[in-house]
Amino acid sequence: MRKQRFLEVGQIVNTHGLKGEMRVDPWCDEPDFLCQFDELYLKNGEKLEITKSRVHKNVVILKAKGIDSIEQADAMRRTVLYIDREDIKLGDEVFFVQDIIGCEVVDIDTGQSYGKVTDVLKTGANDVYQITDENGKDYLIPVIDDVVIRTDIDSGVIEIRQMKGLFDDED
Repeated sequence: MRKQRFLEVGQIVNTHGLKGEMRVDPWCDEPDFLCQFDELYLKNGEKLEITKSRVHKNVVILKAKGIDSIEQADAMRRTVLYIDREDIKLGDEVFFVQDIIGCEVVDIDTGQSYGKVTDVLKTGANDVYQITDENGKDYLIPVIDDVVIRTDIDSGVIEIRQMKGLFDDED
């Protein structure tokens, strides 16, 4: 499975003030994750040099080099921002959502395939993977140690141990 080099991390949703600051909706676990980058990227690969960033409520306020007016900031509205995968080191057993999507979910004991991950839901206590089987039926599995046994992003496989009720309607 080929990992994407550039990963979506947020979208510019509005301006902030008159001097070119932009309000960014962060698409990461914590808004301050976005504040650690000196460079972000646009879809075309163009670098956006970040001169200042801070968290304000649930958004990130960014100031970028060369964007110095409200008009310039407003022109950036709806722009998706990216990071370079090589600029960040994740901890063990921490993955980018974009790497999880598309992984095949397999029973560790029987080898049975349940389908592919089609969404990752944030519930607060733990993430939940939406699995879609070959017939288009969706299942939800909690991302907890008792269920998700091994995740191998490089091979695109997530091994799970099924709990009663996850893939059937039995009591």
